[in-house]
Amino acid sequence: MASSIYFYYTKESVNNQEVDSLVEMANTYGFEISNDGKKADIIICLGDDGVYLQGVRNTGFRSDCLYVGMTKENQSGLYSDFLFTAPREMFEALLSSNLQADQFPIINVSINDEAPFYCLNEASVRSSIIKTIAIDVYIDDTYLERFRGDGLIVATPTGSTGYNKSTQGAILDPTIPCFQMTEIASLNNNHYRTLGSSLVLSKGKKLRLEIIQDGNDYPIIGLDNEAYSIRNITDITVSMTDKYIQMIKLPDNNYWERIKRTFL
Repeated sequence: MASSIYFYYTKESVNNQEVDSLVEMANTYGFEISNDGKKADIIICLGDDGVYLQGVRNTGFRSDCLYVGMTKENQSGLYSDFLFTAPREMFEALLSSNLQADQFPIINVSINDEAPFYCLNEASVRSSIIKTIAIDVYIDDTYLERFRGDGLIVATPTGSTGYNKSTQGAILDPTIPCFQMTEIASLNNNHYRTLGSSLVLSKGKKLRLEIIQDGNDYPIIGLDNEAYSIRNITDITVSMTDKYIQMIKLPDNNYWERIKRTFL
């Protein structure tokens, strides 16, 4: 039975003519085209990393399919393996008998102990007003510190190259099951003190952020590349589950090749 492909894209990332051309080529290679991203065997995200993150979220962070990124030459593409200028390379790789996949972990984010959200890159909490936000930080049930500053980022290993890196967080090896908390403009003086560095936690740990109710009770919550302003937030719990996504693995474009291509 032929594998089915679902193309995810936005009006800004690609035009209809480009999509039609890819659909026609996919058919010539024997693939079926699916209109349901929740059932397709392969999900191809057409655009930059932002489109890729949207595609993963909108299709349910599936572990039972293969996610593929395809970008244009002028787009950021840490999650991308293929260019629009070479579509045959992508379809031939998908048909290869040596096809392999990387597994990228996902974090679980629960707000006020309600139903969780998933994040492939990172979750962040930031002040929504011109005032520092105060957050009590717990690891499992152990109190660590009271953070004061602009906010906190909690990133996955693959997400460590995004917002986390821009705030001096470390880049993590994606094969290590862990997540990282990084400060955003912490307040440190004779009265207030924070850890002042990124903190890496293993998969089995639970990070709990309790928002101090001092006027910042509806901070801005970032989940990958989407932002929410949720009122009356008391706490945010982050952990790493067994859930993951699968991404095509090419011998000449591994994770560290992507890092080098993107940053160096």
